[in-house]
Amino acid sequence: MFFYPSFLLFINFHRKIYMRPRSMTGFGRGESGNAERTWVVEIRTVNHRFLDQRVVLPSAFAALEEQIKKTVAGQQDRGRVDISVSLRGETSGGSQLHLDLDLARQYHACLQEMNTELGLGASIQISDLLTLRNIIAVQEQSPDVDDEWPLLKEALLAALADCASMREREGGSLKEELLQRLDNFAALVREIEGMVPEVLEQRQQELKNRITKLLEGVDIDPMRLAQETAIMADKADVTEEVVRLASHIDQFRGFMESDEAVGRRLDFLLQEFLREVNTLASKISNSAIAHLGVEMKNEIEKLREQVQNIE
Repeated sequence: MFFYPSFLLFINFHRKIYMRPRSMTGFGRGESGNAERTWVVEIRTVNHRFLDQRVVLPSAFAALEEQIKKTVAGQQDRGRVDISVSLRGETSGGSQLHLDLDLARQYHACLQEMNTELGLGASIQISDLLTLRNIIAVQEQSPDVDDEWPLLKEALLAALADCASMREREGGSLKEELLQRLDNFAALVREIEGMVPEVLEQRQQELKNRITKLLEGVDIDPMRLAQETAIMADKADVTEEVVRLASHIDQFRGFMESDEAVGRRLDFLLQEFLREVNTLASKISNSAIAHLGVEMKNEIEKLREQVQNIE
């Protein structure tokens, strides 16, 4: 009979709630202004493997795009982030009309000369001058973007805070579902752990019977036969896989209590889950354990679906 140590102590089913992980899906809105103008910032975030920012803001303030992205990157590790910036009211810039009096005088002199030389006898009206080019022109005045940044940044930070609040609420719901799925997975590991000693003993007996039948009539040392069958049966021992899975489960729980971005680490850990399950299933040829292996892979897939939305 095989001695199979218990590793249940590695699988901790007790759950504690500390800080919630953040979802990558959220929306936030922020405003900041004074008597003359108001900046409005809206932020929409969805899941993405890396941090991908897209900023839409008035063309006159395009120089502020990098500062906006830098501010967002300081609070968001990954995800697709759409930032919409709009301005209500007046700024130091804008459009202004410019009157070119020198050019108007030259036009007027030319018209008078033409009137005299040709004997037209017509009077020159202001409407005649307004039809001529460049006397009155529209000039765009560039705003002082450095003066505008503090007000815009205040609205941006307000939108980020609003978005973060929504992401944390959804992250709390995701955490509950992930931990429930993890409990299901850990229960399957425990069930397999309880079955393995009997499966290994059965495997050893089957091997012994087969070898005895093949060597029927051949004189062989019973001790040597027992050693060889034990070695062959030992190849089906999944103790290491069970221990590693238990360790991975504890790591997963630890990451869920972290206040850092853990989405990528959780995704990598689930790849390790799957690798260990595949190894375990390949070592033991048993229909009941094979069925449990399929259930474990199903739980892993459900975990991965939810982890994709964790920052």
